[in-house]
Amino acid sequence: MEEPQAPPPAPPAAAQSQGLTPNSAAAIAYLTVIPAILFLLIDPYRKMPLVRFHAFQCIGIAVGWFALWIVVAVASMMLALIPGVRMLLLFIPFLYVGLGIAVFILWLMAIIRASKGEWFKIPFLGDFAMKMAQSSN
Repeated sequence: MEEPQAPPPAPPAAAQSQGLTPNSAAAIAYLTVIPAILFLLIDPYRKMPLVRFHAFQCIGIAVGWFALWIVVAVASMMLALIPGVRMLLLFIPFLYVGLGIAVFILWLMAIIRASKGEWFKIPFLGDFAMKMAQSSN
């Protein structure tokens, strides 16, 4: 009869995790505005300049996209009231799609750059986000 063999040794205990890396948190901040807001409120992320910058920039993208959507919607309603210009309403869906693709590409570039730890400044938003990230630590 063979003697039973001892079980293999247990793997060493994993080191206690300290949460997300700054690069990961910065990239996750772009998923929606919810993680961006949470990262601005929760320690230790609210003290990380890279995470703060990308969180503010994500919020800026969301606010900018909403404002742009409102402007296009109001403009299309105004065009609908002008009899000779109603043909332009046929192009509004193409405008929405074009703007959506542009914002999606910008958003994707921001996620990729944030995951690499880069300070990717989006035009018109980057300087504001940088100022906000450095001001209220």
